[in-house]
Amino acid sequence: MRVGVLALQGDFEAHLRVLEAEGVPAIDVRRTAGLRGLDGLVLPGAESTTLLNLMRDEPWFDELRRFHAGGGAFLATCAGAILVSRKVRSPEQPSLGLLDATIERNGYGRQVDSFEAEVEVPAVGGAVRAAFIRAPRFRALGKRVEVLGRVAGEPVLVREGRVLAMTFHPELAGDGRLHRLFLEQAGESRRERERDEDERRAVAS
Repeated sequence: MRVGVLALQGDFEAHLRVLEAEGVPAIDVRRTAGLRGLDGLVLPGAESTTLLNLMRDEPWFDELRRFHAGGGAFLATCAGAILVSRKVRSPEQPSLGLLDATIERNGYGRQVDSFEAEVEVPAVGGAVRAAFIRAPRFRALGKRVEVLGRVAGEPVLVREGRVLAMTFHPELAGDGRLHRLFLEQAGESRRERERDEDERRAVAS
């Protein structure tokens, strides 16, 4: 299995360390060509408008959508969750639309309003320590979006298909369980593609 971390801006190095600790060394992806051959991609926290400006040099939106359509899995944290959502508020900005969610930028306030919290995540066996740094907030979710974790009753960790998105930074606590959940999804996607390829070869022969 091959996974990467988008390395245009933000705390991508922390994600690389967590993935390596989980036994899956990842590559840092700085150009769209780096998506080729990957099974999964981490979209880390950053400043979302700056990230969009950095993406102007190449057709990132087209290539990321193609990557997802081809079976690629995403772990989207903080600004990454903004990038994958269907609609962005405060203010509106372009997004990939891979997650049926409306998300609000800086939903909790400014940098001074950042905080840490325990997020109960039954899918990984218990609470996960999470840092909310100028964090966005999910304001609406589509029917197919599964809520995996909440804080004060509010969804902060969700999943739709091959997109696992959260409004916090899981990498800062050194807890790799959410990355492991992402790796499981990426591995399953790879196995599905391999089965499809085997079936095509069998039909062709």
